[in-house]
Amino acid sequence: MLFKNVLGLEHIKNHLVTTAETGRVAHAQLFVGPEGSGVLPMALAYAQYLLCGNTGGENEGGNMACNTKCQSLTHPDLHFAFPVSNSDKVKSHAVSDHFLDEWRQFVKEQPYGNLFDWYRLIGIEKKQGQIGVDEAQDVVKKLSLKSYEGGYKILIVWMAEKMNVSAANKLLKLIEEPPQKTVLLLLAEEEEQIINTIRSRCQILHFPPLAEQVVTDELIRQGVNQTEAFAIAQEANGNFNKALDLMNKDSEDLIFERWFVQWVRSAFKAKGNKGAIQELILWSDEVSKMGREVQKQFLNYCLSLMRQALLLNYGAKELVHTKIHVEGFDLNKFAPFVHENNILDIVKELETAIFHVERNGNPKLIFTDLSIKLTRLLHAKTA
Repeated sequence: MLFKNVLGLEHIKNHLVTTAETGRVAHAQLFVGPEGSGVLPMALAYAQYLLCGNTGGENEGGNMACNTKCQSLTHPDLHFAFPVSNSDKVKSHAVSDHFLDEWRQFVKEQPYGNLFDWYRLIGIEKKQGQIGVDEAQDVVKKLSLKSYEGGYKILIVWMAEKMNVSAANKLLKLIEEPPQKTVLLLLAEEEEQIINTIRSRCQILHFPPLAEQVVTDELIRQGVNQTEAFAIAQEANGNFNKALDLMNKDSEDLIFERWFVQWVRSAFKAKGNKGAIQELILWSDEVSKMGREVQKQFLNYCLSLMRQALLLNYGAKELVHTKIHVEGFDLNKFAPFVHENNILDIVKELETAIFHVERNGNPKLIFTDLSIKLTRLLHAKTA
């Protein structure tokens, strides 16, 4: 990966290049950034810079063979760990090495992709992937060997918050006392989900969402006209993965919008209306048939939309970037129903539902219960 192909984030690029050229490379680093901010492309470019001993702030013009191997993700001293699960391809004890071909395809086609894009590619979108203890054992074994080419050994752990406790504890000693010239790059969207003992031993680098102009310029470069590119960049809110999905009209949010609108319309009608209660039960049945990752994504989408509605209700329109594409639904008209007397309870119920979905609760019961509670909360009176 070339640094020039990583969108924006010039200050982070300069910092990483400086650490490499001055020999002040921390052995354990945690890159934290929201979806679509470019954490994975940046880590790949940094790993290549270290492995190939490149200079001048870019991954070209140096060791051609090494750079070629890094570009194709086949360098023997570059290792990966990412969330996986048993599937039709791997029946038991799934680890990252079983999915390296798919990983190379994913990085080539969707370097800004999210976890659900990855699960969909390897056919586990109805499961919850993880980085488990089998993976940790593989990592320890690989990194205990000498480097093939005599330089750095680098491990990139993508979505490090998906490490279970057993895997995290297994990797802890490696993070505390790594072999010489070994660098661990942990990439995460939610820093607080990584156990404290690992976080405290890493140098943490926070990535901001991408600037609106950066996203706009890249969309124009890809053939989108300026007006549409600006509108997509505004809606994407710094998430380049979402911007690409909106450009290709392939965003999961388009499905979530339909679910959300159907849900709140039925919830509004349900007060004293038995027929609408049946609609909510049918809606819950439909959503419960989706995979758990889809359900969690939808609930997080609802959280974001409720917060946007609250901002609209209190006049902060310049902070509202979400658009609803469902005909006949106006977020401005919905916003007054989200206010100081119900927002905390709405957020609490949505977060509780996410907690229960993550822990394999019965999704039909979870969404039916949430729907009935939403009916009451949306009819709460303002102060």
